[in-house]
Amino acid sequence: VYTVPPGSSGKKRATKHGALNITALALFGGAWTLRGADWSPSPPSIALELIGAVILAYSGWLGGTLVTRNLIGVDHRYAEAGKWQESSFAGKAGEPLVVAHTDDLAADQMKLLHVNGHRIVLARKADEFIAFDDACTHRGGSLAGGVIIDGTVQCLWHGSQFDGATGAVRCGPARKVIGAYEVKLTTKGDVLLVSPPG
Repeated sequence: VYTVPPGSSGKKRATKHGALNITALALFGGAWTLRGADWSPSPPSIALELIGAVILAYSGWLGGTLVTRNLIGVDHRYAEAGKWQESSFAGKAGEPLVVAHTDDLAADQMKLLHVNGHRIVLARKADEFIAFDDACTHRGGSLAGGVIIDGTVQCLWHGSQFDGATGAVRCGPARKVIGAYEVKLTTKGDVLLVSPPG
């Protein structure tokens, strides 16, 4: 469900890819029903099969683009990034929310949080935690699927880099900052998102 980030260029491509696959399947099904009793192809069934093959080829190209350009379905995380982590939370907007424990992440590891319908990345930078919006401001790529080193997160779609603590752009092509959120640690080792969005 969360593989393709909402509002991204990849979302439109993935939707078109799925719709074209279903269309090709329907055309092949229609061609199958038009075959004669001896299963010999008729001109209408051949026409539907040719149209279906062209649509399937284009849809395959879109699928390949999703993998190579948008890195959808590719485990591209480097060795120390740890396993993919994702959690959902609901709470009152503006009220502190426990979203993790200090043992959940090692340095330079990230976790995708779904907080009240918003996608937020929690990351560990040495002994502190930072939180920022998941969507890259260039084309909407998921930053949780990117790489973070010493607090700088890089989107793998086009290489934009952001300061995870402030949201500032460190390297383009992105030009707009990402949202950053205040994070605090409790004496019990809980990680608090101080003012979650509503």
